Amino acid sequence: MSASTHTDRRLSVAIIGLGSIGGVAAGCLAVAKRHDVIACTRQPIGRLTLEQAQGTVELTLRSFTDPAQVKEPADWVLLCTKTYQTASAAPWLARLCAPSTRVAVLQNGIGHVERVAPLAGSATVLPAIVYYNGERLAPDRVRLRQGSDRDIAVANDDCGRLFAELFAGTPLRVALSDDFAALAWRKLLINAVANPITALTLQRQAVLRRADVRELCLNILDEAVAVARAEGVNLADDEPARALATLFTFSGELGTSMYFDRLAGRRLEVDALTGAIVAAGERHGIATPLNRALLTLLRAIDAAAASA
Repeated sequence: MSASTHTDRRLSVAIIGLGSIGGVAAGCLAVAKRHDVIACTRQPIGRLTLEQAQGTVELTLRSFTDPAQVKEPADWVLLCTKTYQTASAAPWLARLCAPSTRVAVLQNGIGHVERVAPLAGSATVLPAIVYYNGERLAPDRVRLRQGSDRDIAVANDDCGRLFAELFAGTPLRVALSDDFAALAWRKLLINAVANPITALTLQRQAVLRRADVRELCLNILDEAVAVARAEGVNLADDEPARALATLFTFSGELGTSMYFDRLAGRRLEVDALTGAIVAAGERHGIATPLNRALLTLLRAIDAAAASA
C-alpha cells in the first residue's frame, strides 16, 4: 500500500498507555483532528488537557477501559506503556491488531520488535525513539516540552514513512533515519546516564553539569559504547562526549522518566536501560562495573516500589 493511499482516509489510532509519552502523543494527534484517536486506559477519560509552548488546549478524547470494548482492529496502535508493562498490553494488542495494523512502540531502550512482536500477531511492529519531554501532571493533563530538532525518530522505510505522515500537521516532528540501530543506541547512551543519576540523586538534569558527575557520566558511557560496538553498532570515537553535549542542550530544569517514576513511587525501567547495557556486555564478555553498580542500586529501588 502506498503512503498516499494510506493517508487519504481518516485512520483509527489506538494509544495504549496514557502516561507522559502516550498522553502527549494522544493530545498532539487529537489537536490535528485528522484521525480518530482512541485511548486504552485503566480509568475512563473523556477529556485531555495538553500544555505546550503554543498554549494549552482542552481536547475531547474517546477511551476504552476494557479490551472487550474493541470491536474492530485499528490502523495504528501506539504502544506507550513502560517496558515492564509490555506483557500487560497483550489483551489490548490481541483485540486491536490485524495483518494490516501497524504497531509503533514508543518505549525506552532497545529490542522493541523482539519485545512486542510476539504479542502483536501478524501486525507490523515499528520501533520508535522518543525525544520529546512529556510530563503527566494529572490523569487527564500532560505537558509537552520540545528540546531538540526532532520529537520521534523511526527507520527510513515504508512503515517509518507512513508513521511520519500519521503525525503530519501535529506538534510532533518525526525524523527518518537510515541507521536506526546507531540512533537507538545513541538514545540509550543518553538514558544510561540521565535516568539513573537523576533517579538516584532525586535531582533534575542540572545535577549532570557538576564536574564530578560529568566525569562519572563519561566513564559510564565509555563502558556502554564498548558494548554497542561489540553489538556491531557504528559509533564515533568521541561518542561519550557527544552524548553529554546533547544532554546539555536540554534545560537543567527537566526531569527524566525514571526521576518522575521514583518521585511517584512507581517502578523503574531499569532493565530496559542500564540492564540492557549490562546484559549485552555479558553476551560479549565486556566488563561494565559502573553500569552494573547502577543496575544493582536501581533494582533495589525498583523492588521496593514493586512490593509497595
